[in-house]
Parts: sequence; C-alpha cells; structure tokens
Amino acid sequence: MNPTDSAPLVGIIMGSRSDWETMRHADETLTALGIAHECRVVSAHRTPERLFDYAKQARGRGLKVIVAGAGGAAHLPGMAASMTPLPVLGVPVESHALKGMDSLLSIAQMPGGVPVGTLAIGKAGAINAALLAAAILALSDPLLAERLDAWRARQTESVPHDPA
Repeated sequence: MNPTDSAPLVGIIMGSRSDWETMRHADETLTALGIAHECRVVSAHRTPERLFDYAKQARGRGLKVIVAGAGGAAHLPGMAASMTPLPVLGVPVESHALKGMDSLLSIAQMPGGVPVGTLAIGKAGAINAALLAAAILALSDPLLAERLDAWRARQTESVPHDPA
C-alpha cells in the first residue's frame, strides 16, 4: 500500500523546519507501515492562525491522530490538543540550551482535561509516536494490525543472540 494513495490518517506537525531532523523519523516509520499521513510546519508562536485552522479542521479532513513535535517552550502539542478531540502525541525535540528537557517538561505538564501523550526526547520519541499512532489506528484496521505485528516481529528477529 502506498501511503500517498489515500487521504491522510495521521498529521505530523512541527514548530519549525529545523524540527524535521527529528520528525522525519515519524514520517519514515509511518511510510514503512503504509499509513497515509501528511507533514506540516505549524508554529504555535509564529503561525497561531495556521495552528488554529489545522487543529480545528483535522477531524473533518479525516485525520485520526496528530503527532506534534516541538522544542523549547514546546506549546504546539498542547495547543493542538486544546483545539481538537483527536489524540495528540507530543514529541519533545531536543533543544540546544537544555537538551530537550525543557521540551519534555512543557509537553508532559498539561493541565487535567487537555491530554497529550508525551513520548521520549528526539528520534526515539518520533519513532515511538508513529508506532503509537499506528497502534491506535490498528484498533479498527485489521490489515494495519497485521502490518504492525509483522514490523514488530522483524524488529525482534533483528536482535542478535550473541553480543559479538
């Protein structure tokens, strides 16, 4: 299945182009699983109207999950979550000043009632956000569930028995 053949189910958003180095791993993982998705730069601070429009229209456009990556103050995932009923998965992007701890804490410390699933800092978080989005979608898509199971089996098989 070519993920570009159908309407996107997952939206990957990031606060700036510089976040792509991290967020491309979510894109690559969703592509490998054959999940239709889109990638956009949507800044909570520099393009608030773009964020508002994106979040408010996401469900109506057929998106099922949003993966939002942000660094520093990292308001993007929380602001997106405040404007859509869709699950929002936050990826803290590693910052220069505090190595992503600022991003992690900003995303994790959401007030009760506005949930954001918070993943690990950086590449691992982006990959895991894509896998979690896939798991959410697989609940109602048996073919995707099979692809996700196969992906996990290949991962398990790739781990060597011996260290040398």
